[in-house]
Amino acid sequence: MKGLPLFVCSQLLFILLTSAALDTITRDKPIRDGDTIVSAGGVYELGFFSPGNSKNRYVGIWYKKILPTTVVWVANRNIPLNDTSGMLTLKPNGTLVLVNGSNASIWSSNSSRSLKNPKARLLDSGNLVVSGRNDRNAEINLVWQSFDCPGNTLLPGMKLGRNLVTGMNWYRSSWKSADDPAPGEYVDFLDSHGYPQLFVVKNSSIVYSVGPWNGVAFSGSPNSKPNMYYTFEFIINQQEIYYKYEIKNASLPTRVVIDADGVIEHLTWIERSQSWFLYLTAQFGNCDRFALCGPYASCNINNSPPCDCLRGFEPRYPNQWYATDWSSGCVRRTSLACDQDDFLKLTGIKMPDSRQSWYNQSMNLEECKKMCLAECNCTAYSNLDVRNGGSGCLLWFGELIDIRELSHNEQDLFVRVAASELDSARKRRRKRSTLIAVISAVVATFILSVLAWFSIQRRKRRTGSEVLNEDVELPLFDLVAVTSATKNFSSANVIGEGGFGPVYKGILPNGQEIAVKRLSKYSGQGVQELKNEIVLISKLQHRNLVKLLGCCLEGEERMLIYEFMPNTSLDYFIFDPSRNASLPWKNRFEIAIGISRGLLYLHQDSRLRIIHRDLKTSNILLDSGMNAKISDFGLAKILGGDQVEGKTKRVIGTYGYMSPEYAVDGKYSVKSDVFSIGVIILEIVSGRRNRRFHHLEHHHNLLGHAWLLWNEGKALELMDECLEESFSASQVLRCIQVGLLCVQKLPEDRPTMASVVFWLGNEDMVLPQPKQPGFFVERNSMESTESADEGCLSNNVSLTVLEPR
Repeated sequence: MKGLPLFVCSQLLFILLTSAALDTITRDKPIRDGDTIVSAGGVYELGFFSPGNSKNRYVGIWYKKILPTTVVWVANRNIPLNDTSGMLTLKPNGTLVLVNGSNASIWSSNSSRSLKNPKARLLDSGNLVVSGRNDRNAEINLVWQSFDCPGNTLLPGMKLGRNLVTGMNWYRSSWKSADDPAPGEYVDFLDSHGYPQLFVVKNSSIVYSVGPWNGVAFSGSPNSKPNMYYTFEFIINQQEIYYKYEIKNASLPTRVVIDADGVIEHLTWIERSQSWFLYLTAQFGNCDRFALCGPYASCNINNSPPCDCLRGFEPRYPNQWYATDWSSGCVRRTSLACDQDDFLKLTGIKMPDSRQSWYNQSMNLEECKKMCLAECNCTAYSNLDVRNGGSGCLLWFGELIDIRELSHNEQDLFVRVAASELDSARKRRRKRSTLIAVISAVVATFILSVLAWFSIQRRKRRTGSEVLNEDVELPLFDLVAVTSATKNFSSANVIGEGGFGPVYKGILPNGQEIAVKRLSKYSGQGVQELKNEIVLISKLQHRNLVKLLGCCLEGEERMLIYEFMPNTSLDYFIFDPSRNASLPWKNRFEIAIGISRGLLYLHQDSRLRIIHRDLKTSNILLDSGMNAKISDFGLAKILGGDQVEGKTKRVIGTYGYMSPEYAVDGKYSVKSDVFSIGVIILEIVSGRRNRRFHHLEHHHNLLGHAWLLWNEGKALELMDECLEESFSASQVLRCIQVGLLCVQKLPEDRPTMASVVFWLGNEDMVLPQPKQPGFFVERNSMESTESADEGCLSNNVSLTVLEPR
């Protein structure tokens, strides 16, 4: 300004200060109803407005140069002003506060930290930011921004997702109507379970998903690939998980809105026609309805009917399917055989729901295939990123849902199927070996038939055949052979005893070791429990389930013959001070994972959905390699079809492992078993029984003690002292956190077993914080009335002493 007259300098300075103040709120310059501030480039305006035909007043941000007024953000969505007395002020600490005529606070920004000289500035991005008055990098060094509080509109640069460090959750919610900006029925958010994906939910029920991100776009999005107008970005790291888009031409107004009906619309402003142009919409047909066709089915909007089972699958309930009710989906035509299975390649589809998935960014597709094949619960795999020929690994566990045909998607999905379901060419190559196998089978069948005829003649005296039915294919052991194997049921051969009766070790003539579970005539369990166990476990095959070899039903004898577990049960080691050191942390951690995988198989990957109902440490057997095997299915229940919960008047189980809703109300579900495994995991870590735990400073059981230590930041104090030489701190803390998540009081708060398996196997995943456990307060009266931890519970036992309700 050197050489200019003084009055000219003064005028220029006045203009600069005035223009700077046009986009800013300060402590001494609030915004009253009727006043506005405008971003420096004149793009956005902030002030008071009334939406539609409403007379209520709100503080909002809208496009300055576009008519009719298009609002992109609202401050006081839930609490409108009913007159024009409102004022938006900036407090000395940097908090924006909206007050009414009575000076009562209606809304505030809740800044994360205080500022000495704050200012609130409206930027040309549409973001209202609060920062220091002299801070030139307002968008970087801010303490609050409107972009962190989206309404129904996503502007370029805004995020949808989650900050894993601060806990900030960025999501959108629809307006109730054009006249009411209060949160409506629909919410658009990023779900971080498994591989993250975006959902639209209505009253907590999923109505739409864009599918998982494939490095370029969401697999179910109609057109979210980079183009001449927009760029799209999906970030996942240790600090943040989010999606956002940017516009290449800043002069082109654009917004993505979730409307009152839950439809996501991408709109751009056309200056020539002075109107908003619908660039694309996310939902445009029946196939966009979440999981319309159910599990293992795909949807094609061009077909009638739109739903069709994947190859190798058939309708679960044909009558429902042909009556246009596809929600139950499809089931495998041929059962899987784990490491002998193969994969069906699907192209041009939307990837399935990825909430029950696992991912690795560094693996290649071949490594991904091997990992999936090695995990019997893995149902499909794919590249994580389709760019540059493909990279990364994405594994699915459990049923595959929400698949639809989308020809433009470049991501291939490999679905696990029985090898016999693949193309006929492979079948022809195996024809010769199949023929040999058939001939061998015929010969073997003939020989076995002759032997069976003689065996049947001897079994005519038996009276126990009514226990089995035509659905069970299980070898029958001869009573003489079992008696000989157990040395006439010698007491020296007893290796355990439960509610069913004694368990004997036996050796067959061929040298095979067996465990014989013999029903005692004094047992509280009986023929029904034995039948239940036979029916269930004869249909199950998994490495973490004990294998049932056969049964003996002769005369009055009722016996089950199992594979022998040389290391007995889990409780034999972890609760005995003389043996607990022989089970180091590595083994305990593998046992926890093994139990979880076995339970996941029971809940969702077996042919039957099974609730164990009596999961406890004594029912976890250990083989020679210390691998966990779940046993004792006498109390198990099957859930059929879409059933998610059952109820019984006969509550049976074991104190200390029973979930609150089952013990009190007789309600059981997969979440009942989740509670039990949570108890087991905490017992594995601590080496202490939940029901026999005592502490000098409180009357809580083990669950309550773990909860107290967790809240105090002293969770590692829960660990068994004998593990101090072998433990991994991160794994121990993760197990404690997973255990506490499993034993939360409300079933809906507890995770699924798919999440438990995933969490235990992925140390880098940030887990949710657990809520209060169920059944964590123990009263002295209970201790005085209970003589054994392994006692069974029935309806004649009062439960009011377990926990106040």
